[in-house]
Amino acid sequence: MNTSPLPVPGVLQRYKNFVLGVFVIYLLNSCTPKLSPVDLPLEKPAEFSITKGEVMPDNWWEEFDDPALDSLISLGLEENLLLSGNREAYFAALATVQREKSFLFPQLNGFAGASSRNPANQVSGDPDFNAGLTAAYELDLWGRVRAGIQAEKYTASAILQDYQSAAMSISAEIANTWFQLLTTRKQLELVDQQIKTNEEIVRLIRARFAGGQIRAVDILRQEQLLESTRNLKVTYETNLGIYKNQMAVLLGRPPQNVNLFPEEILPELPPLPAPGLPLELIRRRPDVQRDYLLLLAADRDMAYAMRSKLPVISLEATGQFRAGNFDNLFQNWAYTLAGNLLTPLFYGGRLSAEVKRTEAVKNQRLYEYGETILIAFQEVENALLQEQKQQERLEIMAKQLDLAQKTSKQLRIEFLNGMSNYLDVLLALDEQQQLERELLFARLEQLEIRVALYRSLAGGFKVPMENSL
Repeated sequence: MNTSPLPVPGVLQRYKNFVLGVFVIYLLNSCTPKLSPVDLPLEKPAEFSITKGEVMPDNWWEEFDDPALDSLISLGLEENLLLSGNREAYFAALATVQREKSFLFPQLNGFAGASSRNPANQVSGDPDFNAGLTAAYELDLWGRVRAGIQAEKYTASAILQDYQSAAMSISAEIANTWFQLLTTRKQLELVDQQIKTNEEIVRLIRARFAGGQIRAVDILRQEQLLESTRNLKVTYETNLGIYKNQMAVLLGRPPQNVNLFPEEILPELPPLPAPGLPLELIRRRPDVQRDYLLLLAADRDMAYAMRSKLPVISLEATGQFRAGNFDNLFQNWAYTLAGNLLTPLFYGGRLSAEVKRTEAVKNQRLYEYGETILIAFQEVENALLQEQKQQERLEIMAKQLDLAQKTSKQLRIEFLNGMSNYLDVLLALDEQQQLERELLFARLEQLEIRVALYRSLAGGFKVPMENSL
């Protein structure tokens, strides 16, 4: 290290040669560290149990052809507070990437100060003013800094995929809540009709009781069925309010501020979507991609830890002005150039332990990635199976309801002709009304199963982001 008020040509030449030599070493060794090979931690998957179907659009909810649903999901993706929080987490990750990138550039600092020297035999000393700049730069010969940058980039990309996964969950939850709300409205219409039917039957059997044709206990049984139906109405009204409140929160609104949702009917079930190939599912599902990116980030963290065991070469430069009074401060200057080599020798096993830790984390991320893939396959197969069996169940329930209606009608005729006991009529009526309500719920379950299938297959739609890597 040399300090001189004026630069000496020989000194500058030596530093130029030093810097040039270090730069050559940097070019020879500054290749970006390669990623370790990453293979699927499971056997090659076969095709899904069902392979045929319609091509599913990115905005899967548009398949239901429900403008109200389209509007609700669009609003939810824009204003849902949880989703907004995930968006800010992505922006924070981008800022972290920019912070790590800054270590590739020299650090420049300015300084200024004043001091006074007071020898023991003097009352006051001479002032000393100084000002200048310092610069420091670490040569990333082994790619340690760049490995850290790559790790943060992969982490930020994983957070973006997490945001996309959250958007998928929000859209599915809005769709399910909307279908539940519409089904509950339909249930209220149905139970109102059933209440009217039961009230008419109460009036009818009271009239027959006056003629001595039925027993008093039959009236009590019919009134009990009537009150049970009225109780169901209260339950449905409660559920309707709960679904409205839930929808308001999904849209980022206070429940008390949302009083009206459009009157719509349950949509028809769209054609079955094609599940595609399992490997295509891996590439498009955001939760699978998130875990894959976290695995890559863990690999870069391990590279960072390994390269932290290698020597560090840094350059430092300082230029400053110094004078005994402020007026002469900028008349005299001096500079300092230095090159430093720092190599780890003994850290008590700390660096090796960090390498082992990051390697274990990488292996953990690998198994988590494999588990996420298996769960994705499971969700698709479950939804395909449920879709198929729910359709069979609906067909059976429709036949049950048809038989229950015919049975109830026949028993009423026999009762009016004195050929049947009213208890048989009451039991048949109760079973018919219960099947009517269960069929509505089964149709709701069919729509929810379809939403689950769309959610397990989807991943193409992208929510616009303001920033990107």
